[in-house]
Amino acid sequence: MTEIRTKPLYHSVRIGKVELEGNLFLAPVAGYSDRAFRSICWDKGASFTYTEMISAEALSRGSEKTALLMRRAHNETAYGVQIFGGSPGVMEQAARIVREQAKPSLIDINAGCPVPKIVKSGAGSGLTRDPETLFTVTRAVVQAASPLPVTVKIRSGWDAANLTWKEAALAAIEAGAAAITLHPRTRAQGYEGKADWHLLTELTRVIRDKSGAVPVFGSGDVFSPEAAKAMLEQTGVDGVLFARGALGNPFIFRDTRELLETGAYAPMDSAEQIAAGLKELTLLIADTGERRACREMRKRFCAYVKGLPDAASLRNALVACETESDYRKLLK
Repeated sequence: MTEIRTKPLYHSVRIGKVELEGNLFLAPVAGYSDRAFRSICWDKGASFTYTEMISAEALSRGSEKTALLMRRAHNETAYGVQIFGGSPGVMEQAARIVREQAKPSLIDINAGCPVPKIVKSGAGSGLTRDPETLFTVTRAVVQAASPLPVTVKIRSGWDAANLTWKEAALAAIEAGAAAITLHPRTRAQGYEGKADWHLLTELTRVIRDKSGAVPVFGSGDVFSPEAAKAMLEQTGVDGVLFARGALGNPFIFRDTRELLETGAYAPMDSAEQIAAGLKELTLLIADTGERRACREMRKRFCAYVKGLPDAASLRNALVACETESDYRKLLK
């Protein structure tokens, strides 16, 4: 059965009381989606951005380092803070801290991370596996976050024999979640194999039958504008979250919007590609200091130079850069 659309592929989205102009989002990406990178993504057309996942336990203990992860970028007009944890009480406390200190547009619950140390605590994919606990956690966060809306990101299940995406999504919505994001891989898959977009199609139908006002977003294997267009067309999701597909390519938001609205797009040129990376470096230096930022940007610039002439030699040289001047000389 083909999804019948009443909206164009690129359209506004409402999450609770939050109105967004578009439906192309930056997903929470551990180690990448700090406010420097989120700022670049906003410049390049992202409709909404999420912080990387933040430990509710660390927030509740007053960790200053953790609190820094919540800061809004100077140009972000809307963003979400993602928290993770398996204890309803700790998650409630963390949600209250986020609401009062960061004042984001919404709070997101990570119920999808497959990393063992996260899952062991009952957080991440452990919550998708246990819909009853997910309900309790979501309800606690919704109550503490009010009036901010709460969204929940889930996986398809624990493994191929234990697919709990439907039960998890319905539990989260019953607890008050204002939107659901599904990454259709299991915890056992991690980031390997192929995301099962068919589950996104099924989820959109289930949610619209139960609660038509709650949007469903898709994530997984969206590495190009063409892939984002295909996901919207094939699954009927309300929006797309770009994760690894945006690393080194924040232009994917702009290019995808152009493709959805006009049927074509003009890919970035190498000069624009390098300029975006250097701007991210400058922003990161302002936040963390030159030494730390330059070390962090080694891996990020390796993504920015992908596809450029002699990219392998560039990557080998990039890992030795220690200062902003080193980067600028190399990439001049």
